[in-house]
Amino acid sequence: MPVGLLTIELHLPYSHSLKEKRLVIRKLQDRLRARFNVAVSELDFQDTWQRSLIGVAAVASADAVVESTLRAADDEALSLFPSEIVRSEMTLL
Repeated sequence: MPVGLLTIELHLPYSHSLKEKRLVIRKLQDRLRARFNVAVSELDFQDTWQRSLIGVAAVASADAVVESTLRAADDEALSLFPSEIVRSEMTLL
């Protein structure tokens, strides 16, 4: 059973409070969950206003399905926040 993990690091320069940051992060999390049926969570920098590390996990019956799902989720995040994404990394387990 293949499992994939996508990590997305964001820099949110216009966020001036944790509340503003969480609104932006929640928008991304809800969108990815609804469109791709993946698990999404903030992994690091929870107490930092302008930085976040989001983890996206997917499980499927084939490596190709996991990879395509995570690539599509990465593309969706990039379309929502084109200038805020610092880096993204995909790992298949």
